[in-house]
Order: sequence, then C-alpha cells, then structure tokens
Amino acid sequence: MPRYKLTLEYDGAPFAGWQRQADQPSVQERVETAVEALTGVFSHVQGAGRTDAGVHALAQVAHVDLAREWDEFRLREALNHHLRPAPVAVLAVEKVDGEFHARFSATERLYLYRIVNRRPPLTFERGTAWKVRNPLDVKAMREGAAHLVGHHDFTTFRSSMCQAKSPVKTVDEISVQRDGDKITVHVRARSFLHNQVRSFVGTLERVGAGAWAPGDVKAALEACDRAACGPVAPPDGLYLAEVRYASVVGAAPQT
Repeated sequence: MPRYKLTLEYDGAPFAGWQRQADQPSVQERVETAVEALTGVFSHVQGAGRTDAGVHALAQVAHVDLAREWDEFRLREALNHHLRPAPVAVLAVEKVDGEFHARFSATERLYLYRIVNRRPPLTFERGTAWKVRNPLDVKAMREGAAHLVGHHDFTTFRSSMCQAKSPVKTVDEISVQRDGDKITVHVRARSFLHNQVRSFVGTLERVGAGAWAPGDVKAALEACDRAACGPVAPPDGLYLAEVRYASVVGAAPQT
C-alpha cells in the first residue's frame, strides 16, 4: 500500500487535541473522517505529535497508507474538500517510502509560543496567543531559559498525566524574542513531555514579571518536583511549528 506524508495546519480551539477520543472531537478523527469520505475505507492517520486540547499546528506531520496510488496534488485538494468546514488544512502531500513513520522517524520537533504583552484585550489574536498584562523583561526570561537547555530530568516540567517512560529529555534550544508587544518563545528538541513547553513558558513568564529570579528556574529544574514549577501557560499560544526528519526537513506547501 502506498504511504503518503501529510503536512497539516490547524486551529486547535475546537478540538480536544490531536489524538482520537471516544466522546470529544479531535484533529486525528477529523482527518481520518476526510480520508474515509474520499476513499470509502477507514485508514489510520498517524501524527508526529499529540498536541493537547486547544493547541494549534503550523506544520503537523502525519502519514496514511492508502489502497491505491494518488496524484499528490489531487489528494491534497480532495482531502481539503472533505475537511471543510473544520479549521484543518492539508498544506502538502508527499508520497514516501513505507519505512517512513511520522512519529518515530522524526529527528526534531519545534514548538513556538506566542505572548501578547499588553493591557488592552485581544481582538484579532484572541484564542491564538496568551495576553499578559504586566510588562515582561525578555532579557531575564532568556537568562532563565538558558537553565533549561541541555540533557536534564524534567520532572518539574512534566504533567502528572504524562505517559512518557522517562522524564529525561534533551532540549536543544530555547529562544525568547520580542517584536513590539509580541513575545515569541521557540523550543527545539527531539521529543517532549506532556505539557513541557507550556510549563516552561508559564515559569518564564514569572521570571519576566519579576516574581522569580532567573536562577530560580535552575532551582526548580533541580528540585525534580512538579510542585516547584510555575503556572502552566494556557494552550492558546502554543503551536507545533515544524517536524524535522533526517532526509526531509519539513515540507513546503504546494502551489
């Protein structure tokens, strides 16, 4: 059976996350429903990452095995037709080798988190960013973030519901950038724990607000205790931005 790599964009607000659930809408279910409407056969769609309820994606990657060959452009267009009106879009389709696996072949995942640092309420960005009223010191946030880079036991920044076998992960990069009242946190790693990025951002917000010193992040990390974590940032501002593979880095949208 031919295997196809799908690059997907979605607004996570209406969904209970990527993963199919028995009684709540999920992105995976919506894509599988679109595939079945097109082919007449149920096909499992495997995603690269299980984004949580309300979390968005700029370039989630998934793969699906189909019974017959499809032209990549026509498959993309047909799936988008059947996805309507859900806020999910297939940006690209690529036929791949049967050994390709959206989740297990991934070498890096990049998440970004968007903060709007202002007092007035959000209008156009409502539901797509975290509004923080009080001024944030981005320099202090960068200093705090530096303690989270590297190979560590991230128990402090791991949800109690996390199903990962080990809390030990390697975070390759964290950057904090400001453009006017917009602050973006980028985090890059091979894989992540449940709520890890949102836990990072909530903690760094405390540093930026002056409630924590940058060194308090190191102390929280070394505590290996969930109670030492700062507040968990809301899902609104989190995006799965890119999934990288050894042979293919992302996939450009087809035109």
